[in-house]
Amino acid sequence: MTPDFSIVHLLIATLWGLAAGAFVWYALTFGSQITYVTLADGRRQERRLPPLFRLLLPLTPNLTPFFKTPRWKPTREKIGRLLTTAGYEGLLDPAEFLSLRVLVPSMAGILLILLMKIAFQVLPPPAGPFFRNREITLFLLLLFLLAWSPGAWLTQAVRERQRRIERALPFVLDLLTLSVEAGLDFMNAIQRIIEKRPLDPLSEELIRVFREVLLGKTRKEALRDMAERVNQDDMTAVVSALVQADELGVSIGAMLRIQAEQMRTRRFQRAEKRANEAPVKMLFPLVAFIFPAVFLVLLGPFFVQLFAGR
Repeated sequence: MTPDFSIVHLLIATLWGLAAGAFVWYALTFGSQITYVTLADGRRQERRLPPLFRLLLPLTPNLTPFFKTPRWKPTREKIGRLLTTAGYEGLLDPAEFLSLRVLVPSMAGILLILLMKIAFQVLPPPAGPFFRNREITLFLLLLFLLAWSPGAWLTQAVRERQRRIERALPFVLDLLTLSVEAGLDFMNAIQRIIEKRPLDPLSEELIRVFREVLLGKTRKEALRDMAERVNQDDMTAVVSALVQADELGVSIGAMLRIQAEQMRTRRFQRAEKRANEAPVKMLFPLVAFIFPAVFLVLLGPFFVQLFAGR
């Protein structure tokens, strides 16, 4: 009976080893893949999805038919606008993102259960009534964090892209002003900026505006669509001013110069606001860490002598 028993254990260990090796191969293959989006002029720009998204993305077709039903249409439209603003349009479908919001906590939760089982078998269990159901408590906490992570990632991606556009906008407006005042047409000025500037979120949006105008869309419609995609206050203000100047027949060069000055003023005001908020944000670390450290340094020797005297 003993040889058969050993063979069974060896077979189980071999199967577990093959399963672990297959999982590692799958993780390395899909986790290291580089994803791209196609710009309006046909160029491909790299976009980095989180490794967990890349691992679970092949499983999304199992759930996307459910999220493509009419009842999910408002949610898909909202997610689609956010994905477009974040620069992931064409790379990640709204239904796929909704599927990931289900797959991330469910699939990763199963892996967490296995890891916690192994960890709690190896490590000694903590003492105290709080840890009696430690596995359930820790699992629910991690499950909540996993369910919250896709939405947090998308929000952060939107803010990061809007911030990069906000930083580049005053410089691009100065270039447009100089080009238009030098005699170039507005669209030719945009084309020159696209050719000379490195690719960044604002250049990607200008490329799309230029291509849409070439394909027959009016300049006013292309600019308004760009402002809707970016969904950033400075961009909306600039586009509104340009559209109004186009409708009223005002010089675009003069309007661009005014907008460039306003953008610089707003950037200075934002920097001044953040500088004024810094002391308030430093208050909590100061109270939580520095004051106790000073208290310990000043009164530490006294307590040492007091306890040593006992």
